[in-house]
Amino acid sequence: MTELPFEHVEVCMGTTFKFSGRSELADSETQIVLAQACEILHETDRTFSLYKPESPLSRLARGETSVRELPPVVDEIWNECDAWQNATDGWFSAMTPQNTFDPSGVVKTWAAKRAAEYILQAGINDFTMNAGGDVWLSDGLTNDIELRIAISKPISIASPDHGILTVIDLQNTNYRAMATSGSAERGEHIWNPKAADKTAPTELLQVSVVSSDLVVADVWATAAFAEGVRAIDHLNKIDDIEALFILANGELAATDGFAALFAK
Repeated sequence: MTELPFEHVEVCMGTTFKFSGRSELADSETQIVLAQACEILHETDRTFSLYKPESPLSRLARGETSVRELPPVVDEIWNECDAWQNATDGWFSAMTPQNTFDPSGVVKTWAAKRAAEYILQAGINDFTMNAGGDVWLSDGLTNDIELRIAISKPISIASPDHGILTVIDLQNTNYRAMATSGSAERGEHIWNPKAADKTAPTELLQVSVVSSDLVVADVWATAAFAEGVRAIDHLNKIDDIEALFILANGELAATDGFAALFAK
């Protein structure tokens, strides 16, 4: 059956989610699937946004309710954040310097992964997803060029100097996701959870982590940015992860196997 190309951009969580690829479904069916997948994103935003005063998480932050009184998904994410804090040796934390629960370091890609899984279950398996700069690739991609992912320079897209730093090629690897953390777009939104005052880390400009799983890549990118250059040795001991670091002085560093991923 002929695959029809599709592209859909959804604005949610203060960023954009882009789905593009090819589908064997009729165009109308594909659009219904994409709309339902995007509803997963919006429902997550309605639940976890600290910018929406009526959201369950905003109510929790104001002390108006407790986790056990909120939808079960809040407890699920709370527990997932605790698990990631343990897995990263404390370098990932969902507690802000103001001691407010803020799981934004995981919920965006958690929701994006669920949306992608919904699309796969509907029978569309040849597509890519860009979740606000974090990229996921389906196993069924038929266009090899889509297995190449660009890593941007660590400067704002609003800058005239913004552009591509390098390109990696995930063909013939098990990697299907890349997430990047840094201060170029959102400023100092990552804090050092081990500092007494939880100040913003200053050793790095950007970290891009490659993994087979989007959430794994996202969490470790945040944790590595908080930990700094020492995270290279940390990540070298973890399976299914490679990472590229841009230091504050502009120099590059990487985990042992990352160089093999540079596009030829």
